Amino acid sequence: MHKGFIKTAVIFGALSVVLGAFAAHTIKQHLSEDVVNIFDTGVRYQFYHVFALLAAGILYKDFDNKFIKWAGVFFIAGIILFSGSLYLLTYIKGAAMPAYNWLGAITPLGGLSFILGWLCLFGGLLKK
Repeated sequence: MHKGFIKTAVIFGALSVVLGAFAAHTIKQHLSEDVVNIFDTGVRYQFYHVFALLAAGILYKDFDNKFIKWAGVFFIAGIILFSGSLYLLTYIKGAAMPAYNWLGAITPLGGLSFILGWLCLFGGLLKK
């Protein structure tokens, strides 16, 4: 078991619930549906990858290899880059600051991190 991954997953999981509630009860009243959908996508992908990070943390006990460790690192990076950039983009669009829309270009890097995390998880399961 990799306690660091599990602890991080727990924190990101709690944060997902808080952010989801924030979206449902606060930002939906102040922002357009398109902007709220951006935020919701960030929350959804964060929550999905909380489970992936938990899996990496639990699987590390029986599959103690660098691929499982990298999977966890990529899942964390993906949550920060993908979901984090979508949260920032929501703020930027809500505050009408179009000069910062370029921050949306970070999102694909987070998506790539998620993909690499899943591939590393697969590779780690093949290696005993």
